[in-house]
This record gives sequence, structure tokens and C-alpha cells, in this order.
Amino acid sequence: MILGAIAIGFVAGMIAGLFGVGGGVVFVPGLVILLGLNQVDAEATSLLAIVPVAIVGAHRQSGYGNLRLRDGLAVGALAVPFAALGVVIVNVVPERAIELAFAALIVYVAIGLLRANPTDRPTSRARVR
Repeated sequence: MILGAIAIGFVAGMIAGLFGVGGGVVFVPGLVILLGLNQVDAEATSLLAIVPVAIVGAHRQSGYGNLRLRDGLAVGALAVPFAALGVVIVNVVPERAIELAFAALIVYVAIGLLRANPTDRPTSRARVR
């Protein structure tokens, strides 16, 4: 099971890096299909896996001058109550509805990737202040 989880994480990271999508697009279905987790546990695991990545990414981007600390703190502060609200909702909504909503999100992301024009993407690193 541990090797399967490592493989899923590796593939999810590769796809996220290559296509610019969140790794959860691969991570969640991998945990459900390959490791047998239910949808809610797979999504919770995926969200928890974001925390160390976000911390490291914020630290690295801060060194490049790309971190807007006030905006990041606002997002972090709002994440806590809305995560709690999400827990309440997921405990009320049937799991099948959660699965269908996630599938709809995946379709939406796929359509966005197919419609994206690669020439519209910036070619150099823009500094955001």
C-alpha cells in the first residue's frame, strides 16, 4: 500500500508539473481506484498533502520576491473556517454526490486544459508584488 501511495504521488506530481494542474486531479482518483479509499478520505488526504507543499513553495517564492504575505495570510485565515464548513457539508451530503461533483470538476479542468492556448502563457517569470 505504501509503494502504491508513493507511485500515485509521483505520477500526480509529474502530471501537475507538466500540465499545470493540481495534483489532486490524479491523486484523488488514484487513491480511490488503486488504494480503495472512499471519496471523502481521498479528498481529505489530497488536501492534507497540499499543506507541506504550500509551505515549502511559499518559502521558496518569498526568496524570489514573489510572495504577497498579506494576501497569503488572508487566504490561510479564511481556509480554517471554510474547511470546517466543508467538513459539515461532506458529512451531510451523500458520498455519491461528492463523487459526481468531483467528476464534474475533473471534466471542467480537462476542458480548460484543452481550450487553453499555449501562446497565451507568459514566457518569462513575471514578478508579482
